[in-house]
Amino acid sequence: MSAVVVVGAGIVGSSVAYHLARRGVPVTLLEQGPAPATGVTGGSFAWIRGAGGLWPGGAQVLREYALADYRRLEAELPHVTVRRTGSLSWADTPAEDSRPGPDQFRIGRSDIALLEPNLRHPPGQAIHTPSDAGVDPTAMAHALVAAACAHGATVHHNTVVTSLQVANGHVEGVLTSRGLHPATTVVLTAGTGIPQLCEPLSADLAIAASPATLARVAAPSGLVKTIVAKPEFEAREVQDGTLLLVVPHVEDTAAASERAAQDALQHLKNAFQGGDQCRLLGYRTGLRPMPAHGPIIGYATHDRSVYVAVMHSAITLAPTAGRLIADELVTGKPAPELQRCRPRVR
Repeated sequence: MSAVVVVGAGIVGSSVAYHLARRGVPVTLLEQGPAPATGVTGGSFAWIRGAGGLWPGGAQVLREYALADYRRLEAELPHVTVRRTGSLSWADTPAEDSRPGPDQFRIGRSDIALLEPNLRHPPGQAIHTPSDAGVDPTAMAHALVAAACAHGATVHHNTVVTSLQVANGHVEGVLTSRGLHPATTVVLTAGTGIPQLCEPLSADLAIAASPATLARVAAPSGLVKTIVAKPEFEAREVQDGTLLLVVPHVEDTAAASERAAQDALQHLKNAFQGGDQCRLLGYRTGLRPMPAHGPIIGYATHDRSVYVAVMHSAITLAPTAGRLIADELVTGKPAPELQRCRPRVR
């Protein structure tokens, strides 16, 4: 019997499984898809924000450790590569631009042109965040799962978790499309699927589902140097010759999504010299989990048989969350950094 069963091999579940296995905990990772990151993680823009942005609840505390935890993972896992490019963001008019926060700078047209030499028409000013970075979310999840397996974890793909196994008010494991997986502790990292799995429990989990569409674009290598966030689109190079492009979400029809993706691609082509060589490789829409009050991380039952971990900006926070969750499960001591993330258990 596994001591811990982790449900969901997105970026959060992969991180939890890796950090637990590295600490010597017997862990089984269950994923409904054929491989890690086939859900919302694989459709993430994967912008690691070093500064700026809105970080509700306990997210602000966790974000402070994010860059250091990514450096640690790069040292531990040779296949994790962080692209530390910094970011540039601007609005339609200077009046709409937000004020720069700590570790952010307002820069002018000449500096923007140095950072993004292929921009056809650099704006008069933009917010530059040098600490911002990006990662390939699918490659990272695969690296974490592979490392977890190297430390003794067991992974089952194509395994749909249908419910918790509850006996006498105590959760003893999970029921799946392939049978029962017993566990001392079940860790739920299944994003928007968590509330349904937790229906038999007394936890109050307010998790909305927010649709987001992401496109992959073939482009000349180095066309986009930083993470660019402008009114019409957000774009960054995820690997040489491939861009990620955030597509404004529209009504959920295939024709509308195709038009929106093509429109975003055209904005990209218009914005960059050499953009006429860009072509759409594909796009996908995922449902991002959006906890109402920031990350929800902690035990969802008084007997500590179920632990939940769900958060927005999961790519930024997952390495830190995985480390802290493993600490809590191994030592039995609450992590002070997670005290503002706890689920409400009636």
